[in-house]
Amino acid sequence: MCRSIKTLRPPVLPHEATEEDARAAALQFVRKVSGFRAPAAHNREAFERAVDEITEATLALLGSLEVRGGKSATGSPSESRT
Repeated sequence: MCRSIKTLRPPVLPHEATEEDARAAALQFVRKVSGFRAPAAHNREAFERAVDEITEATLALLGSLEVRGGKSATGSPSESRT
């Protein structure tokens, strides 16, 4: 079932994670969980919806994480928290 899901946050990933990076990880996750490399026609919509939702959740998570050095996982300076 293909390659591994990679860590998408700095410093593991040498660049800011892109939507393409998040979508590739989401696709791998959905493939692993569903047990299908590619869905049958009658499951395609559910499969694609899951990939889309996991991509969005991944990007939201990466945008919320604070990494040592005061930057968020997307590379932008994090706001100070009170």
